[in-house]
Amino acid sequence: MKKKFINGKIYGYKDATEILVEDGKFVKFGKDLGEADEVINLDGNLVIPPYVDAHLHLDYYMIGKTDEVKNESGTLFEAIDLWNDFKKGSTKKEMKKRIRQAVEDCVSYGTQYIRAQTDCTDPNLTGIKAALEVRDELKDKVTIQVVAFPQNGMYSYKEEGKTGRDLVEEALELGCEVVGGIPHNEWSREIGEKSIKEIVDLAVKHNKLIDVHCDETDDVMARFLEVLNAEAMIKGISKKTTASHTCSFGSSDDSYAFRMMGLFRKSKLNFVSLPTENAFLQGRQDTYPKRRGLTRVREFVDNDINVCFGQDSIVDLWYPAGNGNLMNILDNGIHLAQLMEEKDFGKNLDLITYNGAKALCIQDEYGFDEGKPANFIVLDAPNEFEAIRNRAECLSSVRNGEFLFKKAKREFEVPLNL
Repeated sequence: MKKKFINGKIYGYKDATEILVEDGKFVKFGKDLGEADEVINLDGNLVIPPYVDAHLHLDYYMIGKTDEVKNESGTLFEAIDLWNDFKKGSTKKEMKKRIRQAVEDCVSYGTQYIRAQTDCTDPNLTGIKAALEVRDELKDKVTIQVVAFPQNGMYSYKEEGKTGRDLVEEALELGCEVVGGIPHNEWSREIGEKSIKEIVDLAVKHNKLIDVHCDETDDVMARFLEVLNAEAMIKGISKKTTASHTCSFGSSDDSYAFRMMGLFRKSKLNFVSLPTENAFLQGRQDTYPKRRGLTRVREFVDNDINVCFGQDSIVDLWYPAGNGNLMNILDNGIHLAQLMEEKDFGKNLDLITYNGAKALCIQDEYGFDEGKPANFIVLDAPNEFEAIRNRAECLSSVRNGEFLFKKAKREFEVPLNL
């Protein structure tokens, strides 16, 4: 069955206004594409690839609203300690319920791809098993990559005779696609470096991707990023490796940063910045000037180093807000990174679409190319600038040529007559 979507502003195509889809695949982009079994009018709205949330903790969803725990200091490390106790009382059924609702929230805003950072420092791997089941149950509607993430450390965690490292490997064998890590939460620099080397070795051994919570601290002496980059380069898997957060790199001196930027250009390492959560978490020990926890996003963009944005958290112990709407994340991120020159607006949407797809290594199935799955969203805006300026609402989401949802445009019930 052929479907033709007409009267759209197609992202990345200067003159195309129509999309031809057959059997769930893109057939052609252009004008006057001929007859079709069904014609859908896009009403002049902007059409872009689906949002990609490259970093989200689905298993933590809404636990910030529970009565049992409260992060009094608002810091990263108190949140980790509180979660360690809270998760022990969570069943797989409860985990699955949280994860499914988080996914539903994200999909309702136009996200179709999620990298789910899922805690595996639990001898029963409760969250991992829940996330893998949800991934498989919802695969026709959303693509989820599950990260085996040792929240309490690869080596600084041990329970029931199992280290975090042991549990990471168990999670990979269960089917997780990505090896995670958190070197700055290990007990020493030496142990943190050891964890990175093991992360890379596990990725090679099991043929997995890598995504490390790396240097999520204001401490300029936290330089696990350079170790991760070097180890990934040595093993030839830099393009399959992502460094998330890298907050301390935003505080490092320019001489060090200049050297590292050259290495990142060479390695093709991917970066994920989490603008809302890190702006909230970082700088807690600063008076003024107060750091905002952002890595060098502007410099990455200007130097063609792949960087994208993610939500990170939705109302949990780390972050008290969030709703899964990546347009809000983009708006905050481009303000903090000062990506608001005229030339920036034409490509800023890449930070929550194509750049995220590159970090997830899904370019073969993602984007506006003939033969790829017909996945896209329609925004309530005529062009990129208006979409970003107005935080445009996602009016519809299409997966394999079929609507996941459609919304009517907002209208005044009583017309505004000025």
